[in-house]
Amino acid sequence: MNAHRGWNFLMTPGPTNIPERIQAAMNRPALEYAGSEFEDLSKGVHEDMKKLFRTEGEVFFYSSNGHGAWEAALSNTLSPGDTVLVPGTGQFSMGWSALAESLGVKSIYLENDWRNSIDPGEVEQKLREDRGHKIKAVLMVHTDTASAITSDIPAIRKAMDSAKHPALLMVDTIASLVTTEYRMDEWGVDVSIAACQKGIMMPPGMSFTAANDKARKVGENARLGRNYWDWRTRRGEIHYTWYCGTGPINMIFGLREAVDMILEETLEGAATRHQRLADATRAAIGKWGEAGTIEMNAQVQEQAANGVTTILVDDSIDVNALQKLLREDFGVAIGHGLGALDGKAFRIGHMGYCNEPMILGALASIETAFKVLGIAHGQGGVMAAVESLAAAKS
Repeated sequence: MNAHRGWNFLMTPGPTNIPERIQAAMNRPALEYAGSEFEDLSKGVHEDMKKLFRTEGEVFFYSSNGHGAWEAALSNTLSPGDTVLVPGTGQFSMGWSALAESLGVKSIYLENDWRNSIDPGEVEQKLREDRGHKIKAVLMVHTDTASAITSDIPAIRKAMDSAKHPALLMVDTIASLVTTEYRMDEWGVDVSIAACQKGIMMPPGMSFTAANDKARKVGENARLGRNYWDWRTRRGEIHYTWYCGTGPINMIFGLREAVDMILEETLEGAATRHQRLADATRAAIGKWGEAGTIEMNAQVQEQAANGVTTILVDDSIDVNALQKLLREDFGVAIGHGLGALDGKAFRIGHMGYCNEPMILGALASIETAFKVLGIAHGQGGVMAAVESLAAAKS
């Protein structure tokens, strides 16, 4: 590793880079957990997290990764034997579906080719067929980090309404929150799931569920086990109960700073920045792909994710060798293909604390690695990214 020869570029789609402001906010002595200083801080950041989801619902914090928030969403709303509908988006829709089944919930999984977003018509048809309303929730992954595809949440809500189906709409925003426009209440989402290590720019270790009145009311009669995850006991006079025990005090200080930074930029500004960096990345891939060995996984430009890009490669390219060279010689970390794309793709993260010089440095390093490894690629990828960024700024 070249850790002592300059900055390392963390260009994975999570965890992402942590700003110094957030690191500094967390670097503090232990604080009295039951004191007013922490309670006031905690309640304030709980309230402000609603702004990121754009919801008037309640936001619940967990000391867990995103899988914990998946479980919290299900355990607070479902009972053993219930059925959920999971439109396929890639590796993470499969993961959420499998988690539901592990809890004793039946999952109807709609297969997908991993290269296109969800077909709302297919969702509507499945819901129309469910005349007895056995399906209690539709589980959507807004942006699947493996496929780098973003699906149309308002279109799914429209399909549910057209089918006149009462199921809850649950949306995983782990890779989309802050990086992409998201409007929970306006789009008719009942439960949103998020984690802190992507667009929120925090170290891994905290996740969130945002729940509207409908979801919390349904949850009053849910019978899945949920002691730690229980929304009903995570409010009350004693602040200790908001975390079901001792909360992650230093992480909350970091989260306070992260939310402040996001609101300073504005959610619109953050989405625009992520779109700009994603467009530049895609411009480079378009040029690299002219040799026929590399292509975007997303087949429809409008469905390509703002926060991560998945690049398919042919059999002539050793993804592990590319990743190893970038990591050990250039100090650039990229993601490998997941699930069905293992060994067939690499991923470039451009989410969270990321700007134009960082993405240009990463793209230049990747193009250099292509040359070192003798990987056939079209020329001028980096210049195409430069032109894209210049056009966005003009």
